[in-house]
This record gives sequence, C-alpha cells and structure tokens, in this order.
Amino acid sequence: MKSVVYDAAVLVAADRNERRIWAEHKARLEFGVLPLVPAPVVAQVSRSPKQVQLRRFLTGCAVVPLGESEAHEAGRLLGKTKTADVVDAVLVTTALPLKALILTGCEHDIKRLVAASGRHLVVLPV
Repeated sequence: MKSVVYDAAVLVAADRNERRIWAEHKARLEFGVLPLVPAPVVAQVSRSPKQVQLRRFLTGCAVVPLGESEAHEAGRLLGKTKTADVVDAVLVTTALPLKALILTGCEHDIKRLVAASGRHLVVLPV
C-alpha cells in the first residue's frame, strides 16, 4: 500500500468519531501505512485540548512540518492556479515527493493543484 496524506475532512470526521474513518485508519496502520498529516492541516482543525478523539487519531499519524522549500512550492502552485487555500497547496506538496494518495473533502480543488504541479497523484474523496 502506498503512502496516504489526510486533509482536514479526515481529521474532522475522526474528531466526530465516524466509524468508517476510524476503521479505514486502523486498517492502514495494520498494513504498516503511517498516514501523513501536514502541520497546517492540524492547525486548521485543532480548536481545543478537549478534542480527545482528534488527538487520539493523530497519535496514529505522522504530522509533517512545513519547511521553506515546501512553502515555496505551495506558493508556486497557488500562483499557477490563481487560488488562495494555503492548506490545500501544502497538502499537495506533502504528497508529491512520495506519490502519496490524498484523502480529501476538497477533491476538485486538490486535483486542480495536482494538475498544476505537472505530476499525477491519486485523489480520493472522504
């Protein structure tokens, strides 16, 4: 199984304790796939230390910091697509080097950013 990157919709669903999201996450972990979550995605979803389910879910993920080169690449993609959602662009720049599958609630927006990168990634809706 290839790498997978989660967007905010996955984290929100986990925080709401949606069984399907938890079951799929557990299956990935059992297959040895450690899901990646860009740090800006965590910032987008995290609102309170009382979000116990969110924090529990994130213990089974690798939170990926945003480095300077990834930030510049995200900005380049935003410029090419004339869009403004930094978190979506960071999601794509996190997935590109690994050719990771992206699970998202913004399938259309993410596919547009992937296309602007000139590369191919699998983008699936949550």
